[in-house]
Amino acid sequence: MSRNSNGFTRRDFMKSGSAAVVGSVVASQFPLSANAYYSTDDVIRVGLIGCGGRGTGAASQALQTDQNVKLVAMADAFRDRLDDSYTNLTNPEADFAEKIAGRIDVPEENKFVGFDAYKEVISRCDVVLIATPPGFRPEHFQAAVAADKHVFMEKPVATDAAGVRKVLAAAEQAKAKQLNVVVGLQRHYQTVYREWMERMHGGMIGDLVTARVYWNSGGVWVRDRASLEEKAGRSLTEMEYQMRNWYYFNWLCGDHIVEQHIHNLDVGNWAFQDLPVRAQGQGGRLVRTGKDHGEIFDHHYVEYEYADGRRMISQCRHMPNCANRVSEAFHGTNGSAPQPGQLVSPSGYSLYNHNSRNDPNPYQVEHDELFAAIAAGEFAYADAENGAKATMTAILGRMATYSGQTVEWDAALASERSIMPQTLAWDADPPVMPDADGYYPIPEPGVTQVL
Repeated sequence: MSRNSNGFTRRDFMKSGSAAVVGSVVASQFPLSANAYYSTDDVIRVGLIGCGGRGTGAASQALQTDQNVKLVAMADAFRDRLDDSYTNLTNPEADFAEKIAGRIDVPEENKFVGFDAYKEVISRCDVVLIATPPGFRPEHFQAAVAADKHVFMEKPVATDAAGVRKVLAAAEQAKAKQLNVVVGLQRHYQTVYREWMERMHGGMIGDLVTARVYWNSGGVWVRDRASLEEKAGRSLTEMEYQMRNWYYFNWLCGDHIVEQHIHNLDVGNWAFQDLPVRAQGQGGRLVRTGKDHGEIFDHHYVEYEYADGRRMISQCRHMPNCANRVSEAFHGTNGSAPQPGQLVSPSGYSLYNHNSRNDPNPYQVEHDELFAAIAAGEFAYADAENGAKATMTAILGRMATYSGQTVEWDAALASERSIMPQTLAWDADPPVMPDADGYYPIPEPGVTQVL
C-alpha cells in the first residue's frame, strides 16, 4: 500500500538494519485505524506540534485541502512562537485566509507550551502535524503512532542513528495499524520528479550509473545570543539559547547535510532504487565560523557507494557569494538527466523536457493526498520508512565528513552514540557546551569519533 515501497529495500539493509532493529510486527496486535478517526462528527481534527515557519506553513496547507478539516490544538516549546503562528494563520489579509476561513478553532486551553506540550496536542486530534526541530521528531512520531494518529512529519526525521531506529520501529507499527504517514520530502509529490523518475526507471537513458546531487547555497538564518537576550530582557539558559538558534546544533538540526541536503540525497536513492553501503568524504568550516554558528560545518563533500558499485557524488555548502545549485543529475548507459525534468541522448538530443508551468505546489499536494486518503478511510501513504532511510543516508554522510573515515551503513545505523540530551529542561545542559570564550567544539576529521 506504500507509495515508496518500490526501490527502498536493499537486501543487506533488510538483513542487518530494518529486520534486526525493528523486528516483526503482527498486524493483529493493533486496531485497523485507516478507516477511523475519532471526532464525534465528520470533522478531521488537526493538531500542530512545532509552530515555526514550516509548521505554520504545514498547518495552512492542511487547512486548504478539500476535506472537512479543523485545526484544534497547537504546541511549541516557546509561547511567542505559538502566538506568532496563530496570528499568521488567523490573519485576514493572508493569501490563504479565504480558503481556511472557519477552519481554526484553537481556544486558549488548547494551546500548550513546553517540552511535554506535544502530548496534549496528540490527545486532542486525529491527525498530527510534526514540525519541531528534527531532534524531537522520533519521540513525537512514536507517541503519535502509539495513540493511533495519522501523521504529517517534516524531514529529516531524526538527527542520530538511535533516532532513526526509533522512527523505523514506529513506522512498522504505523503500517500495522494502517495509519497514513506522509513525510515532507515533497519531491515525491512533485509532478516533475514523479514523471522524471518514471521515465528513468523505464530505461529512457539506460541503466543509471552515477548520480550528482547538490545543495549549494548562501546559507540560512542565524539568531545571535545578544539579540535574543535583548528581546527577552534577560539572560538565556544554554538550553534556551540552543533551542532558539537550533539550526547550528547537531542534536537539534543534524547539520545542514541532514536538514537540507536530505532532499537531494533522497532523490539519488529514489533514482537508484537502492541505499548506499558506505560513504567517505570531507568537510569543514571556512566562512560560518562565529560563536552563533554553533558546531556545524559550512561545507560537505561526500562520495556514496552502492552495493553494485554505483556512486552518488554529493555537495552541500553554506557560503555567500559562491556558485549556488540545488538540484540533481544522473548519468545512464544511454544518456543523461542533467537536471530535474530533462533527459538527453548521448549526442545531446532532447528525449524529454518537462514543462512545469502548470504543475501544482508539491507542498500542497502532500496534504491534499494525505487528507483525501484519511477522509476516504484508505491506507495509502507509508512514508516514514523512506524518511528514516533518507535521514540515515544524510547522517552517514555527516559521519564520514566529521570523522574523515569511510563509514559503513550497517555500522552507522547500529551506532549507540546518541547526540540527544539526557534531560530536557530549561536549566539542563545540552549535549554540547561553549568554552569560556563562547565558542563550541568543532568536529575534527581524523580525530572525531562517530561510531
